[in-house]
Amino acid sequence: MNDTPATRLSLLVRLCDARDDDAWSQFVEIYAPLVYGYARKHGLQDADAADLTQDVLQAVSGAIRRLDYDPRRGSFRGWLFTVVRNKLRNFLAAQKRPGRGSGDSDALHLLNEVPAREEEQEAWWDEEYERRVFAWAAEQVRSRFSESTWQAFWQTAIEGKTGPDAAKELRMSVAAVYLAKGRVMARLKEIIRQTLDESM
Repeated sequence: MNDTPATRLSLLVRLCDARDDDAWSQFVEIYAPLVYGYARKHGLQDADAADLTQDVLQAVSGAIRRLDYDPRRGSFRGWLFTVVRNKLRNFLAAQKRPGRGSGDSDALHLLNEVPAREEEQEAWWDEEYERRVFAWAAEQVRSRFSESTWQAFWQTAIEGKTGPDAAKELRMSVAAVYLAKGRVMARLKEIIRQTLDESM
């Protein structure tokens, strides 16, 4: 899971069709929590973060049909990060106008720090994207495995237990633990590749 996949072109093409509910559902499942988390990290309250997330999703919906995606110019994820960052700046600037208030004095401070921390923000965005993709893929595949297989994977790959320690706890052979881990990892990578393409 160390490779950082970017949004698969076929998903982007499918998003051009506003009637493709499956594509939009996948997109929202993967990206809405990422956008919401970014907004919360930058001081927005729950309702404001939810509003910003909706605003970003609407912007993507409106722009996706005009988007001339060229992976050589950058990733879709990078383009989306720019959209999110700009929407956040606009939101915080609107809160700063006379007669408007966020109810949170940290919002102005965060707005002033935005340009100085762009590299840090991009690193956070990429890390959170990887976490979100993993969480989404795990939700998709967990029911396809027995609980012992899933626990063997989880304990060794996520919790960092050794194979022998997980085997002892799960009452499995060490070989069975590593086999289970490999099976789950393979399925996770497969489902991510079906939705996302690492070459872009």
